[in-house]
Amino acid sequence: MDVTQKKEYLKNPYFKLGFPQDRGVDPTSTNVDAVKKLLDLCPKAAKTPLIKSEVLSKKMGVKNIWFKDERERMGLGSFKALGATYVIASHAAEKVSSQSSLDEWKSSLSDRTYISASAGNHGLSLAAGARLFGARAVIYLSKNVPSNFAKRIKDYGADVVIYGNDYEESLAGAKQAADLNKWFLLSDVTWDGYDHGLKVMEGYLVMAAEAFDECIDKPTHIFLQAGVGGFPASVATLARKYYGNEIQIIIVEPTEAPVLLESIRAGKAVTVTGGVSNMGRLDCKNPSTKALSSLAITCTHFMTIADEDASNALKELKANNLNTSPSGAAGYAAITDAKNFIESQIDHNSNILLFLTEKPA
Repeated sequence: MDVTQKKEYLKNPYFKLGFPQDRGVDPTSTNVDAVKKLLDLCPKAAKTPLIKSEVLSKKMGVKNIWFKDERERMGLGSFKALGATYVIASHAAEKVSSQSSLDEWKSSLSDRTYISASAGNHGLSLAAGARLFGARAVIYLSKNVPSNFAKRIKDYGADVVIYGNDYEESLAGAKQAADLNKWFLLSDVTWDGYDHGLKVMEGYLVMAAEAFDECIDKPTHIFLQAGVGGFPASVATLARKYYGNEIQIIIVEPTEAPVLLESIRAGKAVTVTGGVSNMGRLDCKNPSTKALSSLAITCTHFMTIADEDASNALKELKANNLNTSPSGAAGYAAITDAKNFIESQIDHNSNILLFLTEKPA
Protein backbone atom coordinates (compact mmCIF):
# COMPACT_ATOMS: atom_id res chain seq x y z
CA MET A 1 0.00 0.00 0.00
CA ASP A 2 1.44 3.35 -1.07
CA VAL A 3 1.01 6.05 1.56
CA THR A 4 0.81 9.78 1.04
CA GLN A 5 2.96 11.97 3.25
CA LYS A 6 0.17 13.63 5.20
CA LYS A 7 -0.50 13.95 8.89
CA GLU A 8 -3.58 12.19 10.22
CA TYR A 9 -5.48 11.64 13.47
CA LEU A 10 -7.62 8.53 13.25
CA LYS A 11 -10.18 7.38 15.80
CA ASN A 12 -9.93 3.64 16.34
CA PRO A 13 -13.29 2.01 15.50
CA TYR A 14 -12.17 -1.26 17.12
CA PHE A 15 -11.38 0.18 20.56
CA LYS A 16 -12.46 -2.25 23.33
CA LEU A 17 -13.72 -4.68 20.68
CA GLY A 18 -10.66 -5.65 18.63
CA PHE A 19 -10.68 -6.99 15.10
CA PRO A 20 -13.64 -9.35 14.47
CA GLN A 21 -11.25 -12.03 13.22
CA ASP A 22 -9.40 -11.94 16.58
CA ARG A 23 -12.61 -12.28 18.61
CA GLY A 24 -11.59 -9.49 20.94
CA VAL A 25 -8.76 -11.48 22.54
CA ASP A 26 -5.72 -9.45 23.60
CA PRO A 27 -2.62 -11.65 23.13
CA THR A 28 -0.34 -9.38 25.17
CA SER A 29 0.68 -10.55 28.63
CA THR A 30 0.36 -8.46 31.81
CA ASN A 31 2.43 -10.82 33.99
CA VAL A 32 4.88 -8.16 35.12
CA ASP A 33 5.86 -9.98 38.35
CA ALA A 34 7.36 -12.88 36.39
CA VAL A 35 9.42 -10.42 34.35
CA LYS A 36 10.73 -8.62 37.42
CA LYS A 37 11.79 -11.90 39.02
CA LEU A 38 13.87 -12.96 36.04
CA LEU A 39 15.37 -9.55 35.32
CA ASP A 40 16.67 -9.47 38.89
CA LEU A 41 19.20 -12.04 37.65
CA CYS A 42 20.67 -9.48 35.26
CA PRO A 43 23.29 -6.90 36.26
CA LYS A 44 22.21 -3.27 36.05
CA ALA A 45 18.50 -4.16 36.01
CA ALA A 46 17.67 -1.04 38.01
CA LYS A 47 14.55 1.09 37.79
CA THR A 48 14.67 4.10 35.46
CA PRO A 49 13.37 7.54 36.50
CA LEU A 50 10.05 9.23 35.83
CA ILE A 51 10.67 12.92 35.13
CA LYS A 52 8.07 15.65 35.50
CA SER A 53 8.65 18.78 33.40
CA GLU A 54 7.00 21.95 34.70
CA VAL A 55 8.46 23.97 31.84
CA LEU A 56 7.12 21.77 29.04
CA SER A 57 3.78 21.28 30.81
CA LYS A 58 3.34 25.04 30.86
CA LYS A 59 4.45 25.37 27.25
CA MET A 60 1.87 22.81 26.13
CA GLY A 61 -0.84 24.29 28.33
CA VAL A 62 -1.50 21.13 30.31
CA LYS A 63 -1.42 20.22 34.01
CA ASN A 64 1.40 17.65 33.90
CA ILE A 65 3.79 16.04 31.45
CA TRP A 66 5.79 13.05 32.68
CA PHE A 67 8.63 11.41 30.79
CA LYS A 68 9.54 7.80 31.58
CA ASP A 69 13.26 7.99 30.93
CA GLU A 70 14.56 4.81 29.26
CA ARG A 71 17.76 6.36 27.93
CA GLU A 72 20.03 4.45 30.30
CA ARG A 73 18.06 1.24 30.83
CA MET A 74 20.55 -1.46 31.94
CA GLY A 75 23.36 0.58 30.42
CA LEU A 76 22.13 -0.21 26.88
CA GLY A 77 20.46 3.09 26.10
CA SER A 78 16.88 2.05 25.35
CA PHE A 79 13.76 0.32 26.62
CA LYS A 80 14.56 -2.66 24.41
CA ALA A 81 17.15 -3.74 26.97
CA LEU A 82 14.17 -5.29 28.76
CA GLY A 83 13.02 -7.46 25.87
CA ALA A 84 15.51 -9.94 24.41
CA THR A 85 17.53 -10.03 27.63
CA TYR A 86 14.43 -11.15 29.53
CA VAL A 87 13.66 -13.92 27.03
CA ILE A 88 17.24 -15.22 27.11
CA ALA A 89 17.23 -15.13 30.92
CA SER A 90 14.05 -17.22 30.87
CA HIS A 91 15.79 -19.78 28.65
CA ALA A 92 18.72 -19.91 31.06
CA ALA A 93 16.35 -20.42 33.99
CA GLU A 94 15.00 -23.53 32.27
CA LYS A 95 18.48 -25.11 32.39
CA VAL A 96 19.77 -24.07 35.83
CA SER A 97 18.24 -23.28 39.21
CA SER A 98 18.42 -20.43 41.67
CA GLN A 99 20.90 -22.54 43.67
CA SER A 100 23.27 -22.88 40.71
CA SER A 101 26.63 -21.13 40.82
CA LEU A 102 27.33 -17.92 38.95
CA ASP A 103 29.59 -19.80 36.56
CA GLU A 104 26.78 -22.24 35.79
CA TRP A 105 24.47 -19.34 34.94
CA LYS A 106 27.14 -17.71 32.78
CA SER A 107 27.63 -20.87 30.70
CA SER A 108 24.05 -22.15 30.73
CA LEU A 109 23.38 -21.31 27.07
CA SER A 110 26.85 -21.92 25.63
CA ASP A 111 25.41 -24.40 23.13
CA ARG A 112 22.91 -21.92 21.66
CA THR A 113 23.09 -19.24 18.96
CA TYR A 114 20.49 -16.48 18.82
CA ILE A 115 19.87 -14.50 15.65
CA SER A 116 17.66 -11.53 14.81
CA ALA A 117 17.30 -8.52 12.60
CA SER A 118 17.30 -5.14 14.30
CA ALA A 119 17.13 -1.42 13.76
CA GLY A 120 19.76 -1.20 16.49
CA ASN A 121 18.28 -1.37 19.99
CA HIS A 122 16.81 -4.89 19.92
CA GLY A 123 20.16 -6.12 18.64
CA LEU A 124 21.92 -4.55 21.60
CA SER A 125 19.56 -6.26 24.04
CA LEU A 126 19.98 -9.63 22.34
CA ALA A 127 23.76 -9.30 22.25
CA ALA A 128 23.93 -8.30 25.92
CA GLY A 129 21.59 -11.08 27.02
CA ALA A 130 23.46 -13.71 25.03
CA ARG A 131 26.77 -12.66 26.59
CA LEU A 132 25.32 -12.85 30.11
CA PHE A 133 24.49 -16.53 29.70
CA GLY A 134 27.26 -17.70 27.38
CA ALA A 135 25.30 -17.84 24.12
CA ARG A 136 26.38 -16.62 20.70
CA ALA A 137 24.47 -13.76 19.03
CA VAL A 138 24.21 -12.90 15.34
CA ILE A 139 22.53 -9.60 14.42
CA TYR A 140 21.42 -8.59 10.92
CA LEU A 141 21.34 -4.84 10.30
CA SER A 142 20.20 -3.04 7.16
CA LYS A 143 22.37 -0.50 5.37
CA ASN A 144 20.24 2.29 6.88
CA VAL A 145 21.15 1.51 10.50
CA PRO A 146 23.78 3.97 11.82
CA SER A 147 27.26 2.44 11.94
CA ASN A 148 27.65 3.25 15.64
CA PHE A 149 24.94 0.68 16.44
CA ALA A 150 26.95 -1.99 14.63
CA LYS A 151 30.01 -1.08 16.69
CA ARG A 152 28.10 -1.13 19.98
CA ILE A 153 26.59 -4.53 19.16
CA LYS A 154 30.02 -5.92 18.25
CA ASP A 155 31.38 -4.61 21.55
CA TYR A 156 29.01 -7.05 23.30
CA GLY A 157 30.61 -9.93 21.41
CA ALA A 158 27.93 -10.41 18.77
CA ASP A 159 28.52 -11.04 15.07
CA VAL A 160 27.01 -8.31 12.86
CA VAL A 161 25.86 -8.89 9.29
CA ILE A 162 24.92 -5.92 7.12
CA TYR A 163 22.09 -7.12 4.89
CA GLY A 164 19.44 -5.34 2.82
CA ASN A 165 18.30 -1.77 2.37
CA ASP A 166 15.70 -1.71 5.15
CA TYR A 167 14.53 -3.59 8.23
CA GLU A 168 12.21 -5.87 6.27
CA GLU A 169 15.05 -7.06 4.03
CA SER A 170 17.41 -7.61 6.96
CA LEU A 171 14.72 -9.64 8.73
CA ALA A 172 14.32 -11.82 5.63
CA GLY A 173 18.07 -12.45 5.70
CA ALA A 174 18.01 -13.35 9.39
CA LYS A 175 15.13 -15.79 8.86
CA GLN A 176 17.04 -17.50 6.07
CA ALA A 177 20.21 -17.80 8.16
CA ALA A 178 18.25 -19.16 11.13
CA ASP A 179 16.67 -21.87 9.01
CA LEU A 180 19.95 -22.78 7.33
CA ASN A 181 21.99 -23.00 10.55
CA LYS A 182 19.29 -24.18 12.98
CA TRP A 183 19.78 -21.06 15.12
CA PHE A 184 17.15 -19.63 17.48
CA LEU A 185 15.41 -16.71 15.77
CA LEU A 186 14.53 -14.19 18.48
CA SER A 187 12.68 -11.36 16.79
CA ASP A 188 10.72 -8.62 18.52
CA VAL A 189 8.16 -8.94 15.71
CA THR A 190 5.33 -11.48 15.39
CA TRP A 191 3.85 -12.87 12.19
CA ASP A 192 1.74 -15.83 11.16
CA GLY A 193 3.42 -18.91 12.62
CA TYR A 194 5.91 -16.95 14.76
CA ASP A 195 4.98 -15.77 18.28
CA HIS A 196 8.33 -15.48 20.11
CA GLY A 197 8.01 -11.70 19.81
CA LEU A 198 5.23 -11.85 22.42
CA LYS A 199 7.78 -13.00 25.00
CA VAL A 200 10.05 -10.11 24.04
CA MET A 201 7.12 -7.72 24.50
CA GLU A 202 6.48 -9.17 27.95
CA GLY A 203 9.83 -7.80 29.07
CA TYR A 204 8.66 -4.25 28.34
CA LEU A 205 5.99 -4.51 31.05
CA VAL A 206 8.52 -3.58 33.72
CA MET A 207 8.99 -0.14 32.20
CA ALA A 208 5.25 0.48 32.07
CA ALA A 209 4.63 -0.74 35.63
CA GLU A 210 7.39 1.50 36.98
CA ALA A 211 5.87 4.52 35.25
CA PHE A 212 2.31 3.82 36.37
CA ASP A 213 3.35 3.17 39.97
CA GLU A 214 5.14 6.53 40.17
CA CYS A 215 2.56 8.76 38.48
CA ILE A 216 1.08 10.87 41.28
CA ASP A 217 -2.00 11.75 39.24
CA LYS A 218 -3.79 9.38 36.90
CA PRO A 219 -2.79 10.09 33.28
CA THR A 220 -5.52 11.35 31.00
CA HIS A 221 -3.42 10.73 27.87
CA ILE A 222 -0.58 8.37 27.01
CA PHE A 223 1.28 8.97 23.73
CA LEU A 224 3.20 5.93 22.47
CA GLN A 225 5.51 6.09 19.47
CA ALA A 226 5.42 2.95 17.36
CA GLY A 227 7.47 0.96 14.88
CA VAL A 228 6.13 -2.57 14.42
CA GLY A 229 3.99 -2.14 17.56
CA GLY A 230 5.53 -4.28 20.30
CA PHE A 231 6.46 -1.50 22.74
CA PRO A 232 3.12 0.35 22.63
CA ALA A 233 1.11 -2.88 22.80
CA SER A 234 2.78 -3.90 26.07
CA VAL A 235 2.40 -0.46 27.63
CA ALA A 236 -1.20 0.00 26.47
CA THR A 237 -2.36 -3.42 27.67
CA LEU A 238 -0.94 -2.84 31.14
CA ALA A 239 -2.35 0.71 31.16
CA ARG A 240 -5.85 -0.68 30.66
CA LYS A 241 -5.29 -3.02 33.62
CA TYR A 242 -4.19 -0.09 35.79
CA TYR A 243 -6.57 2.63 34.59
CA GLY A 244 -9.51 1.05 32.80
CA ASN A 245 -10.89 2.43 29.55
CA GLU A 246 -11.35 6.11 30.47
CA ILE A 247 -7.93 7.43 29.43
CA GLN A 248 -6.85 8.11 25.86
CA ILE A 249 -3.97 6.09 24.43
CA ILE A 250 -2.63 7.52 21.18
CA ILE A 251 -0.24 5.72 18.83
CA VAL A 252 2.28 7.94 17.01
CA GLU A 253 3.97 6.99 13.70
CA PRO A 254 5.98 8.78 11.01
CA THR A 255 4.10 9.93 7.91
CA GLU A 256 6.57 7.77 5.96
CA ALA A 257 5.56 4.58 7.78
CA PRO A 258 1.97 4.64 9.13
CA VAL A 259 1.69 0.87 9.10
CA LEU A 260 -0.42 0.58 12.26
CA LEU A 261 -2.75 3.44 11.31
CA GLU A 262 -3.31 1.99 7.85
CA SER A 263 -3.82 -1.49 9.30
CA ILE A 264 -6.48 -0.13 11.67
CA ARG A 265 -8.11 1.64 8.73
CA ALA A 266 -8.11 -1.61 6.75
CA GLY A 267 -9.19 -3.78 9.67
CA LYS A 268 -6.25 -6.13 9.16
CA ALA A 269 -2.45 -6.15 8.88
CA VAL A 270 -1.22 -4.37 5.75
CA THR A 271 2.19 -3.47 4.30
CA VAL A 272 2.94 0.15 3.46
CA THR A 273 5.59 1.74 1.27
CA GLY A 274 7.14 5.16 1.66
CA GLY A 275 10.33 7.13 2.00
CA VAL A 276 12.92 6.93 4.76
CA SER A 277 12.04 8.76 7.99
CA ASN A 278 14.49 10.40 10.38
CA MET A 279 12.61 8.47 13.08
CA GLY A 280 14.63 5.39 12.18
CA ARG A 281 13.43 3.00 14.88
CA LEU A 282 9.82 3.84 13.93
CA ASP A 283 10.34 3.49 10.17
CA CYS A 284 8.70 0.07 9.77
CA LYS A 285 6.53 -0.96 6.86
CA ASN A 286 5.12 -4.25 8.22
CA PRO A 287 3.32 -4.58 11.57
CA SER A 288 3.87 -7.13 14.28
CA THR A 289 0.60 -9.02 13.86
CA LYS A 290 -0.01 -9.91 17.51
CA ALA A 291 0.90 -6.40 18.62
CA LEU A 292 -1.53 -4.96 16.07
CA SER A 293 -4.33 -7.21 17.37
CA SER A 294 -3.61 -5.93 20.87
CA LEU A 295 -3.49 -2.27 19.88
CA ALA A 296 -6.82 -2.58 18.08
CA ILE A 297 -8.38 -3.36 21.48
CA THR A 298 -6.47 -0.98 23.75
CA CYS A 299 -5.80 2.24 21.83
CA THR A 300 -8.22 5.07 21.18
CA HIS A 301 -6.41 6.90 18.35
CA PHE A 302 -3.64 6.52 15.78
CA MET A 303 -1.81 9.54 14.38
CA THR A 304 1.15 10.47 12.21
CA ILE A 305 3.75 13.19 12.51
CA ALA A 306 6.28 14.54 10.02
CA ASP A 307 10.05 14.34 10.33
CA GLU A 308 10.09 18.11 10.88
CA ASP A 309 7.83 17.71 13.93
CA ALA A 310 10.23 15.20 15.47
CA SER A 311 13.23 17.44 14.77
CA ASN A 312 11.56 20.46 16.35
CA ALA A 313 10.51 18.46 19.40
CA LEU A 314 14.03 17.13 19.73
CA LYS A 315 15.37 20.68 20.05
CA GLU A 316 12.87 21.51 22.80
CA LEU A 317 13.66 18.34 24.71
CA LYS A 318 17.40 18.89 24.43
CA ALA A 319 16.99 22.42 25.78
CA ASN A 320 15.30 20.89 28.82
CA ASN A 321 17.94 18.22 29.52
CA LEU A 322 15.82 15.51 27.90
CA ASN A 323 17.99 14.86 24.89
CA THR A 324 16.96 11.80 22.88
CA SER A 325 16.65 10.73 19.23
CA PRO A 326 13.92 11.74 16.74
CA SER A 327 12.29 8.37 17.47
CA GLY A 328 12.46 8.99 21.21
CA ALA A 329 10.98 12.48 20.77
CA ALA A 330 8.00 11.37 18.69
CA GLY A 331 5.54 11.07 21.56
CA TYR A 332 6.23 14.63 22.72
CA ALA A 333 6.17 15.87 19.12
CA ALA A 334 2.64 14.54 18.67
CA ILE A 335 1.05 16.64 21.43
CA THR A 336 0.93 19.86 19.41
CA ASP A 337 -0.92 18.28 16.49
CA ALA A 338 -3.23 16.28 18.74
CA LYS A 339 -4.35 19.49 20.45
CA ASN A 340 -5.75 20.64 17.10
CA PHE A 341 -8.39 17.91 17.28
CA ILE A 342 -11.31 18.56 19.66
CA GLU A 343 -11.77 14.85 20.28
CA SER A 344 -8.29 14.64 21.83
CA GLN A 345 -9.73 16.54 24.81
CA ILE A 346 -6.31 17.93 25.72
CA ASP A 347 -6.69 20.98 27.95
CA HIS A 348 -5.24 22.65 31.05
CA ASN A 349 -6.37 19.71 33.21
CA SER A 350 -4.62 17.04 31.13
CA ASN A 351 -1.98 14.73 32.58
CA ILE A 352 0.20 13.37 29.78
CA LEU A 353 2.55 10.41 30.08
CA LEU A 354 5.36 9.99 27.52
CA PHE A 355 8.31 7.65 27.06
CA LEU A 356 11.84 8.70 26.14
CA THR A 357 12.55 5.36 24.54
CA GLU A 358 16.23 5.80 23.71
CA LYS A 359 19.27 7.97 24.10
CA PRO A 360 20.68 9.87 21.10
CA ALA A 361 22.30 7.62 18.48
